[in-house]
Amino acid sequence: MSVLEIEHVGRVFRSGDMEVVGLDDVSLSVDVGEFVAIMGPSGSGKSTLLQVAGGLDVPTSGRVVLSGRDLSGLGPEELSLIRRRRIGFVFQSVNLLASLTAVENVSLPLELDGIKPRTAIASARELLASLDLGAAADRFPQQLSGGEQQRVAIARAVVGGRSVLLADEPTGALDSLSGESVMQLLRQQCATGCAVVVVTHDPRHAAWADRLVFLRDGRIVDDVAPPAGPESILRPERVR
Repeated sequence: MSVLEIEHVGRVFRSGDMEVVGLDDVSLSVDVGEFVAIMGPSGSGKSTLLQVAGGLDVPTSGRVVLSGRDLSGLGPEELSLIRRRRIGFVFQSVNLLASLTAVENVSLPLELDGIKPRTAIASARELLASLDLGAAADRFPQQLSGGEQQRVAIARAVVGGRSVLLADEPTGALDSLSGESVMQLLRQQCATGCAVVVVTHDPRHAAWADRLVFLRDGRIVDDVAPPAGPESILRPERVR
């Protein structure tokens, strides 16, 4: 069953008389509990696709449907509510609040949604413990390694039971071991029914996905299952 449907989406950026095509007639469906990796060269539209999918940007044409709801038909307040309750975002820059501990960073979305602080903290602490981050709960971001910070950011993105998790190069600033740990954590979220869409340039990390979607010049040029070995993901015949 699809939780996220991107239907014939186009995104054109205009500056004066100039037009730049970010996405060109892109259609993509992601099922409940599915892990999809988005790959492609720089400037191919990967980040734009993620922003449109999460309601952070508005398509020029086509539509994005989340759990049966067309995002283009929502007003600003309703769209903000959907993003806060149903969609989790993870970026290369973790954007943790330096003045808050890990558990406070994770509990913040719940508190913003009206949950009492004590209840929100308890839920955040339980989630961190389930992700093997219990020992980091009361530390500030600057006291955590890069990999730990990114894993806390993922916890913040999924707290409250989000339907979709969108991650844009979440391992880009990490060493290989920390990167694998982050990808494993994202993979684990699929078992809860969360659909995960990750933009990555690393074949080893893309190998964690159920599907690989390749973009070039704003268009999907391939949508395949991962090959047996991550070293063969970027074979020339894969991108046609």
